[in-house]
Amino acid sequence: MSLGSLKKLMAEAAIGGVTEARARIFGRVLNPTGQRSPHKILRKKLIGDKVAQWYPYGIKKDDPLVMTQQEQERLTKLEMLKRRGKGPPKKGQGKRAAKRNK
Repeated sequence: MSLGSLKKLMAEAAIGGVTEARARIFGRVLNPTGQRSPHKILRKKLIGDKVAQWYPYGIKKDDPLVMTQQEQERLTKLEMLKRRGKGPPKKGQGKRAAKRNK
């Protein structure tokens, strides 16, 4: 074994120890092979709470009176459309069914 190879071996061991210590100190994941890893994505802070705070609280979901009022409005609008002949067609009588029969 020559002196040069011994020096090279010691230098590699020292550099490897330094990188390992650096990874441990700064909370990084040691990846000596350089393969793709999801750790970069997983390190980021989660943003779900921030996004949820951006949108206001929806009263529609919790209050049954609001839901029944909206349902009633929808039904009255549908009834008016049916009286004018603009309501939804019966099952099997829409545009798609007419195209299929041609």
